[in-house]
Amino acid sequence: MTGLKDISKFSRIGGKTIGTYICTTVVAILIGLAMGLLVQPGKLVNHEQVAHLQEQFIRAMYPVQLFAFTTSSSAATLPVTLKTVEQKLGISEEVSSFVLPVGVTINMDGTSCYQTIAILFIAQVLGIDLSFSQLCIIVAMTVLSSIGTPGIPGGSYVILAMVLTSVGIPVEGLALILGVDRPLDMLRTAVNVTGDAAVCSIIDR
Repeated sequence: MTGLKDISKFSRIGGKTIGTYICTTVVAILIGLAMGLLVQPGKLVNHEQVAHLQEQFIRAMYPVQLFAFTTSSSAATLPVTLKTVEQKLGISEEVSSFVLPVGVTINMDGTSCYQTIAILFIAQVLGIDLSFSQLCIIVAMTVLSSIGTPGIPGGSYVILAMVLTSVGIPVEGLALILGVDRPLDMLRTAVNVTGDAAVCSIIDR
C-alpha cells in the first residue's frame, strides 16, 4: 500500500487485483477438475501397491520461473518477480509493489489446479465416487483455502488435508502423493509466479 503514490487508486486497483486473482483461481480449479475427471489417473494405479503404501503411512518467465522452481516459494521469489516485471515488462512500480505481494498471498493458480487433480486422484485410487455436490464443495473449498495457503515449500499440505476431510476422503490418502510432491511443488510455484506477473500486467493496462 505504501507503494501507491495516489491513495485514491487503492480501491480501484485493490478491487481489480483481488477480483482477477479469484477469477484465475476458479479457472485453474475448473481446469484441474476437468482433467482429473477426463483422464482419471487414479484408475491406473495398482491397488496392491496402494494398500502397501497405506500400511506404511499408518507407521512411518524463465529466470523468475527457474528461481520459483528451485525455491518452491513464491514469497522467496517476490524480489526477483518485482525486478523482472518492472524492468522487462515495463510495469509501473506503483502497480507491481501492490499487486505482486497480494498475489503471493491469494493467487495460487498452480496450487489450486494441483490440489483439485490430487483430490480426484486420491478419491479414484481409494474407489470413492464423488457426487456433483462434493465436486462443488471441492471447488468452493479450494478457492477459499488458496487464499490462505502460505507461499512456502509444502505449504499446501494442511490445506489439502482440510479439503480431503470436507468431502469425506481419508487424510491417509496423502501418502499416495507425498513421495512425488516436491517436484510438483516446484512446477506449481513456477505457475503461481507466472500468474502473478500476468495479473500485474493486466492491472497495469
